[in-house]
Amino acid sequence: MNEQVPIPRGSEPVRAQLAAAGVETRIVVLPDSAHTAKAAATAIGCPLGAIASSLLFVIDEVPTLVMTSGAHRVDTEVMARELGAESVAMANAKQVRSVTGQVIGGVAPIGHPQPVPTVIDRTLAEFDPIWSAAGHPHTVMALSFEQLRELTGGRVISVA
Repeated sequence: MNEQVPIPRGSEPVRAQLAAAGVETRIVVLPDSAHTAKAAATAIGCPLGAIASSLLFVIDEVPTLVMTSGAHRVDTEVMARELGAESVAMANAKQVRSVTGQVIGGVAPIGHPQPVPTVIDRTLAEFDPIWSAAGHPHTVMALSFEQLRELTGGRVISVA
């Protein structure tokens, strides 16, 4: 991991929101893309479960960010039951870019043009730190579970 390389432009809003919230963590630039949880875990050298994958879903017509452990897939039926939702569907790439201002593979939990309702997989609480994308497929950042919850205002639920 290279912490000396300037961060990409897509990570600047993430850095600004971290600073505004008083959260001290580094945005790390990886030499290769970490667009999958497995690639990120390998590059960082952490357990797959410590990767906080940022996935955008449309839940009852509301774009919602789902922060899930890289060790498992989201079960839309479980998530719908947990949230009391009628419909849960994965957003497409155009929706992801429009809502988050970031591309798939680099979506951070923060740094979006507008706040995005967020749910957080309770499994992530088992890891410290947890690693998420930082606004670009080549950037990551470490956060505690509590920092992730506070930064996003996320609701902690089971998603698998």
